[in-house]
Amino acid sequence: MTEEQDDWTKEELQKEYVDRMTAITLPVNISIHGQQTILNLSSVEELLRNAEVITVEDCDCRARWHKCDAPLDVCLSIDDEAREAMKRGARRISLAQALVILQRSHKEGLVHMAYLYKDKEKPEIICSCCSCCCHSLSALVRFGMPDAAVASEYVAKQNYDTCKNCGTCVQRCQFKARQLNPGSKLVFNPAKCFGCGLCVSTCPTKSITLSLRTTAAHML
Repeated sequence: MTEEQDDWTKEELQKEYVDRMTAITLPVNISIHGQQTILNLSSVEELLRNAEVITVEDCDCRARWHKCDAPLDVCLSIDDEAREAMKRGARRISLAQALVILQRSHKEGLVHMAYLYKDKEKPEIICSCCSCCCHSLSALVRFGMPDAAVASEYVAKQNYDTCKNCGTCVQRCQFKARQLNPGSKLVFNPAKCFGCGLCVSTCPTKSITLSLRTTAAHML
């Protein structure tokens, strides 16, 4: 990296990350009970509950680029990757502590991503990512590199009849699937949606839900 470089290059992303791993979006399924939002981190919890070792350390991407003020201590590792992480100073934590970290990350607008290396059978790294710093989301959003991420089996569903076009979901969407047109009307492109659930939990009119895709795997 040169002194002038302040972001990932396409060549660096392809060589160092896209060719070595697959990033899988882990959705947050949200149930509403009265005024309380309960985060049901079922997909993530299943991975963590079956782990022998869980560790947490700072997100390498945000520590490198510092393009936002999202929390750093959100990078979770399990089993073999966790054991390697402890050698470099990662802190071992419980399942309950890991879920608290994920809930905090969701509130901060970060996307839960599980990283699967080419030679591994299951993901052993779960991070909470932003598109301004993360290698995988940067590759996807900035360069349209579909090999950088595979979406969850969910996609957001929009109710335009109850939508007030407030723009809250636009600010939450890391994939740029939502925007307000010049007339301040919401435009949602489901082809760019990766089913993370960030828009669902903060919609003031409950106009967004997650639904199953027609196909489990989805790429831009």
